[in-house]
Amino acid sequence: MVTPIKPIDTQASSVLDLARPKFDLDDTAPIKDRMQEFIFKLQKSLVGNLEKLDNNPKKKFLWDRWEREDKRGYGISCVIQDSLVLEKAGVNITIMDGPLSSHMRASMKERKIDSVTDDGDYDFRVAGISVVIHPSNPMAPTAHFNYRYFQITERDKPEDVVASWFGGGADLTPYYIFEEDCKHFHKTHRDVCDKHDPELYPKFKKNCDKYFYLPHRKEVRGIGGIIFDDLMGEDPKKLFTFATDCGFAFQEAYLPILEKRKDMPFTKEQKEWQQVRRGRYVEFNVMIDRGTKFGLATENARIESILMTLPLTARWEYMHVPKPGSEEEKLVNILRDPIDWA
Repeated sequence: MVTPIKPIDTQASSVLDLARPKFDLDDTAPIKDRMQEFIFKLQKSLVGNLEKLDNNPKKKFLWDRWEREDKRGYGISCVIQDSLVLEKAGVNITIMDGPLSSHMRASMKERKIDSVTDDGDYDFRVAGISVVIHPSNPMAPTAHFNYRYFQITERDKPEDVVASWFGGGADLTPYYIFEEDCKHFHKTHRDVCDKHDPELYPKFKKNCDKYFYLPHRKEVRGIGGIIFDDLMGEDPKKLFTFATDCGFAFQEAYLPILEKRKDMPFTKEQKEWQQVRRGRYVEFNVMIDRGTKFGLATENARIESILMTLPLTARWEYMHVPKPGSEEEKLVNILRDPIDWA
């Protein structure tokens, strides 16, 4: 059992704007259009809050709009690096469409999406937001989230959705364990899940611990969060509300932690420990992460946006072992035996 700790006061900040942006589109609009509006709103809100916390008048996020060579998709990569609070952070959105490939069709079969037949002509559309934040201060945790919507339509009936689903999640990767931070991050996501269905959080938390596992290290990447994939079968409007609730909740779950830890004092040795743990982050992202591997294998992929998730700096020390009884060992022990924080 974890000792109860006073929750983080998310109302104490005079800097952050954690209010949920208002949608312009109502629930009668197509989900694909509402999802596009959601990722734009969340990107703008999150970049604004991160710039307030970074508080660097000489450096702002770079807004980099790019387009696929086939003109069937585009994205906006917002990235800042080597700044004051943020050593590197990326807030990326992607919107793509096109014909359903044989590879995608095979994937539909594996996932038992029976509405997609072998002889049908289909188009797909995907819209998503992906975020990774690597703070400079080792007392502040790295955070990641992504939320996406995928739909398939018949080519001659573009308004008729044959299949659609949501996927995504959020997780926290601390370098030093502050129990109140871990509890706050998980409780915020549990509250969102419980509002829709009390059975969701335990399932999605377990998914997260299972997914972010480094088998060669026998440890998870961080203290987890939630992950869901292929969320379908119910009213798409309800699923959209759930996914967007989770997306907006990330700011409340993570930004107060960053604000609280960003200016804490630290030693050279603690900074080196952060670099060693970031090495583990890199190992997971390039060796195991399905999204990274899929992106790198995709024709005409935008490599800069895919590898945005990697930290600006990392470190690999030969035979590095934390000292017994140290705060560093405390972290490793938790990563080898994940805790139920909420």
